[in-house]
Amino acid sequence: MDILNALVAFLNFVFIPAAAYGSQLALGALGVTFVYSILRFSNFAHGDTMAFGTMVTIHTTWGLQAAGIGLGILPTALIALPVGILVTALFLLGTDRVVYRFYREKKAAPVIIVIVSLGVMFVMNGLVRLFIGVEDITFMDGMRQIISPADFKAMTGLDEGLGLKMSQVITIVTAAIAVALLFWFLNRTRTGKSMRAYSDNEDLALLSGISPDRVVAVTWIIVAALTTTAGVLYGLDKSFKAFTYFQLLLPIFAAAIVGGLGSPLGAIVGGYVIAFSEVIVTYAWKKVATYLLPDSLAPDGLLQLVTTDYKFAVSFALLVIVLLFMPTGIFKGKSV
Repeated sequence: MDILNALVAFLNFVFIPAAAYGSQLALGALGVTFVYSILRFSNFAHGDTMAFGTMVTIHTTWGLQAAGIGLGILPTALIALPVGILVTALFLLGTDRVVYRFYREKKAAPVIIVIVSLGVMFVMNGLVRLFIGVEDITFMDGMRQIISPADFKAMTGLDEGLGLKMSQVITIVTAAIAVALLFWFLNRTRTGKSMRAYSDNEDLALLSGISPDRVVAVTWIIVAALTTTAGVLYGLDKSFKAFTYFQLLLPIFAAAIVGGLGSPLGAIVGGYVIAFSEVIVTYAWKKVATYLLPDSLAPDGLLQLVTTDYKFAVSFALLVIVLLFMPTGIFKGKSV
């Protein structure tokens, strides 16, 4: 029975939250990978693109709720998500035409475009704060919990209760669908194959008649879809705050680099590696150890390596280790 209680505690506080967080990071890291492999630069405005798309989705959600439109047990934000993706895609396409296109035509060095993306980041961050503020916003409506700890205890008779939030299930399912659609697009459609060819060898792709403007436009649209979806899922699971999305830039880049920058599969694996590492290192294992160990060996301390205040330090540590010993990442992406 104690083993079952320990397992439930592990699922409740480690596995399920890490799986949901990893799904969010994986989608974000896919966006980083697309920009890096096709547009040839690291987009530092990525976190604020997530915030921008989520902000538009939240405003649309509020408008739908005011009109009495909803999805019952599901969050209204799922209806508003396509609007957030559309507006974000238009903003990114406009930014590319006004800003990035100039430097691309001038064949500017990637480091120059990275610095330019910093400027875009500050602009987007300011716009988000201007239109939605700086406070925490919770926009999860509908059913909050699929299984509550109290109901689980009553059903099983265990001392430990398992809680499963609707936002966690939506995150994992939506991420799986998004990844499946993305890989289908890249491997089965003509445009997707053109993008892969452009990423592998730009000059040869151009000689084959592939339109670079079309590839760039589709790339930004995909990035808008990935970042907005990741941002909305993160906001539903936790809450929305503009500065939090800026902080997510570190674990998202860490996920992309650990998995192999330029590798879509690597971005997905890297997202889960970073998420599980953060949760495992910052979780206080006292409860699980108390169930598994005899009373004489029960721990007095929390058995927590670092507090949650330092969870981003875990991402940074993994990033440094990978850059030092395996710079191409797990799936041998492009060296950084």
